[in-house]
Amino acid sequence: MDGGSGLNIMYAETLDATGIDRSRFQLTKAPFHGIVPGKQAIPLKQINLPVTSRDPTNYRTKTLTFEVIGFHGTYHTILGRPCYAKFMAVPNYAYLKLKTPGPHGVITIGTTF
Repeated sequence: MDGGSGLNIMYAETLDATGIDRSRFQLTKAPFHGIVPGKQAIPLKQINLPVTSRDPTNYRTKTLTFEVIGFHGTYHTILGRPCYAKFMAVPNYAYLKLKTPGPHGVITIGTTF
């Protein structure tokens, strides 16, 4: 979760592990800043993926655009403001949880350690 980020970011090694068909990738050359301190980063590609939150009885699915970057990171993906807007999610940084409305009540998405 990164409420300061205007992008949804996925690391290339995460994308490779999913086995997604590479014909779904879109080329992009739009640089962004803030991932590598003091330097701009250029994503390798961009991909639109459906993202589902929670379980089969109370869920929402939205298509998110991810910028795929080619360097190693601590996480698999970073969800930024575009994700929050699509899911109408409210982040709680103290508890590392997102709350979003679902068809059968509030959906709470947390982390696993």
